[in-house]
Amino acid sequence: MSAKRVSMRASYYAAHTYMIVGVLSGLFYREFTKANHFTGDTQLAVLHTHLLALGMLGFLIVLALDKLFGLSGTTLFTAFYWFYNAGMVISVGMMGVHGCLTVLGDRIPDAVPLVAGLGHILLTVGLILLFVQLGKRLKEPARNQPASEPPERVTTG
Repeated sequence: MSAKRVSMRASYYAAHTYMIVGVLSGLFYREFTKANHFTGDTQLAVLHTHLLALGMLGFLIVLALDKLFGLSGTTLFTAFYWFYNAGMVISVGMMGVHGCLTVLGDRIPDAVPLVAGLGHILLTVGLILLFVQLGKRLKEPARNQPASEPPERVTTG
């Protein structure tokens, strides 16, 4: 049994999900720091930016590239999708943990930056896979598609 391959629509859903989580994380940052009377620096301040830029905008760009070059539906694209998303979840998850512990004044366990590093490695692997797939598509000859002609106008009178 072969693994199910990721379709173009998955990039849309990923972008939409990161948009929602990104906006909510900004709200959480504001309310959580206010409730704890925290005024210093915390990774929560940039969590929403990472989710919106690397998540939402990243997948909107991938969606546009997919529309142009037909990236999805392949093993490489599916691998990119899952590595990149796993890296995002782990990286921003650790940013959230680190930020919350900072606001609460707790010590940051040594495992937090190590796990965040793993998330960044997964993001990097995902990006490499995306570029390999894109490079393969760029090497293919251009598809000959007939130019669409405007419909004929019907005039009366």
